[in-house]
Order: sequence, then C-alpha cells, then structure tokens
Amino acid sequence: MFQGSLPALVTPFRDGAVDYAALERLVDWHVAEGSHGLVAVGTTGESPTLTHAEHEEVVASVVRFAAGRLPVIAGTGSNNTNEAIRFTQHAERVGADGALVVTPYYNKPTQAGLIAHFRALHDCAGLPIIIYNIPGRSAVDMSVETMAELARLPRIVGVKDATGDLDRVCRQRMLCGPDFLQISGEDATAHGFNAQGGRGCISVTANVAPRLCAEMQEACLANDYARALSIQDRLMPLHKAIFAEPGLVGAKFGLSVLDLCEPDTRLPLVGLTEGTKARVRDAMRHAGLIN
Repeated sequence: MFQGSLPALVTPFRDGAVDYAALERLVDWHVAEGSHGLVAVGTTGESPTLTHAEHEEVVASVVRFAAGRLPVIAGTGSNNTNEAIRFTQHAERVGADGALVVTPYYNKPTQAGLIAHFRALHDCAGLPIIIYNIPGRSAVDMSVETMAELARLPRIVGVKDATGDLDRVCRQRMLCGPDFLQISGEDATAHGFNAQGGRGCISVTANVAPRLCAEMQEACLANDYARALSIQDRLMPLHKAIFAEPGLVGAKFGLSVLDLCEPDTRLPLVGLTEGTKARVRDAMRHAGLIN
C-alpha cells in the first residue's frame, strides 16, 4: 500500500488558522499530479505547533478530502506515549490507512524504552505503523537490531529512514527482511536509497514538484535507474534550495509561488530570507515548474 512518492503534506495557514480550503486544493492537486499517498501532520505539517484539536481535525480532513483516492498516513508520534496512543487511535477512527510514529524526541529513551513505546502503539490500534527514525531531530537513534525486533510485530510494517546512511538500508534489509518497507526520509538521497532496497520517499520536495517526484519514484520501482537519475538531476537544486532553511518553510514558499497556498508558518518558524526565495525560484525554473 505504501510506496513511491508520499508527500509530507504541509498544513496551510491563513491569518493564523488552518486553511482547510487550501488543504482540500492541495489534496486534489496531489491526486491529479500522481502522488502515491499523503502523510498528514508529520513534522512538515507543523505538528509541533498545532493544537491537539487541530492535529486531529487536519488528519480527519485529509482522509475526507482524499476520499480513498490515495492512501493517507497520519503522523501520530509524540514523546509522550499516551499522547501518541491518542493520536493513533484517532487516526484509525477517522479512516487513515497507516500511522507514522517518530522516535520519542528530547527525553532520549534507551533501546528498551523504544521497544516498549512502539509495542504500546502497536497494541493500541489496528493500523500499520511506520517507524520514523530521525536521530538529528529526536536525539535518539533506533538501532538496526531494535528495528529488527520491532519488525517481528505484525503491524510494524516499515521505517521512514532519515539518517542519511545508505549503508543502513542494506543492514536493515538483512535483519528485518526484504518485506520490511524501507522509505527514505531524505529527498536528496532518495534515488540511492531505492537502489539499496528502498521503496519510496516521504518527501518534502514533493509538496512543490509532485509529478516529478512521482515519476522519479516510478522509474526506480521499474528498475529504470537511468531515467530516475535524469529526473533527480532536475530535482536536486530544488531539494537543496528547499532545505537551505527549514524545509517546510521552503515548501510553503514554493507552493505560494504556484498560488496553491499562503507561505504562512507559525512561530518559531519565520518566512524565508530574500536570498533563499530567489534560490527556490531558480530551482523551480530549473525543474521546469515555472517559467
């Protein structure tokens, strides 16, 4: 169910509130552009600054707007296990197809703590769970051995790997098995990640260039890595420009250039500098997204 290009969907704002009309436009646009699924209220969806009520309403809205046309993975992670259980159970109730659960951030659990956390989430609902391993933000790295132990649970189906370590893809494949779904969490290395055994990317850049990202992933799934590389060459300047500052800010600016939503973010994030705005526009031209 989960493979290919899976945009980590931004949460559009207008005048400080969630802009649900823009959110519906974005979902329809991703369907039309060929995205293979959507991730609602991940970090790129500004989960740290949404209220619990907003978090749940955005997930429910994306599921409703998608209307079965694309699978929807709900971001349900937290560094509070009970809070993550609440979000996961809510996602199941409103019809999400899966849950993306980040390793608990800031409180730095041990590997035993990670196993207990993810086992509790596995047992609380019937949704398939994708582990989100991003040690650069969470300050904890799930070891390959821990992931292999969790992979034995029937509803722990895969990982969004944002370590940037392509060697790890092979090691995880060896210990977790070839059916354990490995999805890149880093746009710039997604092509190489797939060559090592990955099956897609939960992508920030796909917010702005969904068709190109989908075509690149489809080429990889078809083992046409030469074609995938030619598409990646078009996308690479955009990957770098979007992440010159926080990626969701770059993605929202790119969407504003396309008149799809406002560039608004919530503090402590602020708008792009003028230099980065110019860089994003240049990269969008390079990719053929604007003239």
